[in-house]
Amino acid sequence: MINLKGVCVAVLLLSFSTTHAQVNSNKQGASFKFNSTDVEIQFYSPSIVRVFKTPVNKPYKKSSLVIIKTPDKTNVTQQREGSNLILRSLALKVVVNETNGSVVFYDLSGKQLLKDSTTTFTPKEEAGSPSYNVKASFVLDADEPVYGVGQVMDNKFNRRNSKYVMKNENTFTYSPYFMSVKGYGVYWDNYSISEYADSPGNLSFQSLGHCADYYFMYGKNADGVIKQIRSLSGKAPMLPLWAYGFFQSKERYTKQEESLEVLQKYRSLKIPIDVIIQDWRYWPEFNGTDSAWNSQRFDTDRFPNPKKWVDDIHKLNARLMIVTWPGFGPKTDQRKELDSKKMILNFDTWPPKSGARPYDVFNPEALNIYWKYLNERIFSYIGNDGWWLDSTEPDHINVKDADFDVPTHLGSYRSVKNAFSLMHNGGIATHQKAASKDKRVVLLTRSGFVGQQRYGSNTWSGDVGSTWEMLEKQIPAALNYTLMGIPNWNSDIGGFFAGRWNKEGGAKNPKYQELYLRWMQFGTFCPMMRSHGTEVPREIYNFGNRGDWCFDGQEKMINMRYRLLPYIYSTSWDVSHNDGTFMRPLIMDFAADAKTHEIGNQYLFGRSVMVAPVTKPEVSSWPVYLPASTTWIDFWTGEQLAGGQTVNKEVPKDIIPMYVKAGSILPWGPAVQYSGEKKWDDLDLRIYPGANGRFTLYEDEKDNYNYEKGSYSTIDISWNDAKKELTLYTQKGTYPGMLVSRKFNVCLVKPGLNIGMQANTAGKVVNYNGRQVTISFN
Repeated sequence: MINLKGVCVAVLLLSFSTTHAQVNSNKQGASFKFNSTDVEIQFYSPSIVRVFKTPVNKPYKKSSLVIIKTPDKTNVTQQREGSNLILRSLALKVVVNETNGSVVFYDLSGKQLLKDSTTTFTPKEEAGSPSYNVKASFVLDADEPVYGVGQVMDNKFNRRNSKYVMKNENTFTYSPYFMSVKGYGVYWDNYSISEYADSPGNLSFQSLGHCADYYFMYGKNADGVIKQIRSLSGKAPMLPLWAYGFFQSKERYTKQEESLEVLQKYRSLKIPIDVIIQDWRYWPEFNGTDSAWNSQRFDTDRFPNPKKWVDDIHKLNARLMIVTWPGFGPKTDQRKELDSKKMILNFDTWPPKSGARPYDVFNPEALNIYWKYLNERIFSYIGNDGWWLDSTEPDHINVKDADFDVPTHLGSYRSVKNAFSLMHNGGIATHQKAASKDKRVVLLTRSGFVGQQRYGSNTWSGDVGSTWEMLEKQIPAALNYTLMGIPNWNSDIGGFFAGRWNKEGGAKNPKYQELYLRWMQFGTFCPMMRSHGTEVPREIYNFGNRGDWCFDGQEKMINMRYRLLPYIYSTSWDVSHNDGTFMRPLIMDFAADAKTHEIGNQYLFGRSVMVAPVTKPEVSSWPVYLPASTTWIDFWTGEQLAGGQTVNKEVPKDIIPMYVKAGSILPWGPAVQYSGEKKWDDLDLRIYPGANGRFTLYEDEKDNYNYEKGSYSTIDISWNDAKKELTLYTQKGTYPGMLVSRKFNVCLVKPGLNIGMQANTAGKVVNYNGRQVTISFN
């Protein structure tokens, strides 16, 4: 059980004056009093330092909702030089100045990384209890780019010279975290409605709480920082293979036959699909009202046999994801029980005028009650495959200032609001995993917070509008979000609110068709590829027939997604096992190229394929920056291009700019109608020459948690560019049903040959039995 005096704010409290600090060193750090502040510095590892501050004589016991790591035993040497105490680990040097109370972080070469400026505690009464406004400021280099902060729809990538009220709402998802291009990150451990502000020479967080508590992480590069924030807050688990297929949804399928008909049409058209999603109001109404909102029961008229419904979905080789909300109408059993135990937050949530109110996700017993009903009425009853967790901010209807004073199990709602999604996702994920190890947890959620990656959550960008401007804003928002260590993100393909298009022909309107197709191209290269929205139905057959440009363009991208599944699933393993990232902004791999520091509209999907989604209508070409020090190969033509230049790529409506790093080894899977239809016993391996390269092909049972016990296999593959040799190394690991032999069709990509969506027409066939083999292309 977590107790709220543990909800705090992260920042530093150092005033610059002539007061002399009394510094006491210990094995893993130091503590001191300076002016009116107690400061403790503790190494959590050689690369991670926690700084914890409280007003003097106001000790505070902190229990974090995010941090699950306990400090490693770390060798810290200590040295005094004049008024400085120098703490040194194998990765960092931290200098505490006894004269002015400053704490400065350096790398071991002596390069200054970050300096705290001031931290202030201003007394404040919070919902009738004493608290503080805590403000901490940091000094950065004047021209130092930083990223993170969250998913913000302002079309900015670099977060310098920006100000945000950090209050999680529909389409805006914040965490008090930033990452520098210099290779360090800061997470301020606080969940209250907060402020982020940056101006020349001063970056600050201001929050509500009883302490300033932050973690400085030095990873040398973005990958290193992400590795460290996950070491602090939890690693990302594997999702099942089907979670990387195509999802179809709408607001909403009203009866069980409707979603089955959608799947049957996709199957008859031979358009790949893996998941159908059931949105709200599958439950019965109460006297024509929403007072039974989210009862988690099925309406007997519209869903007369929900178990058979899900069985029929599974017989069509598809999966069901079903929505559940954090709020309950007053006529539901859940609301009555939670109300009786004072586990309901006393403000209105969605839908309006329903009387629905959210439950107290900060109360462990409330999480148990929520799962009890969800399991009995849905999971153990119908055997659904995933959860759509809508409104996880949550929605707040008829907002009043007093609503934020509402008590939760951990204090005022204001003091913990931003962690609502983290706790709600965590309650469902941990309960499901405890109930079943046969199905990996898959969550689609509308909000997020640092640490949520440990629950298998995939955040979507919320109810965004169907406009070109909003499509453009998705990309930097997604990249900043994933730089916080949360790898899974997606958006409603085509935008959610499409009313303006519905009045102008809907899916038959060529202008909307172009927007939708460009959005689908972007969605193909997101961790989840999901079509959803209101007003305009998004199923592919609503856009025309095979032979129509919009239909064919969608089919092309959906097929692209499925052919890339071996690459995507192996990337998922890299994310889980190596703390990798799906959507990699260019600063992750090319930070030395200063031109990448402001580029937030293109990225690498995995470690090999760079995409630059088209976000303007009626364009014939699209500018793409090719980062320096790398040779790039046009996916569609095979043309080799030098890095360090901007090229204008011709972009007919069915083409998204795609460039592959030289040295990449790209596995190309079979044409399938669903993710698990065919074994990967006959894969193409596309080799993109021009540099040495490596790739690890990962395989397992496609679902369940046996991989956590070592039930999986990997095949390391390397390309020696000078020798023109490809080596398939001995297969490692084993799992039930593992292939013992297979065929690889190895193709050396050249201009005009074996490129784009074409099948392998020339190359070398390798019969592989799990033992090392080398193929020469000399």
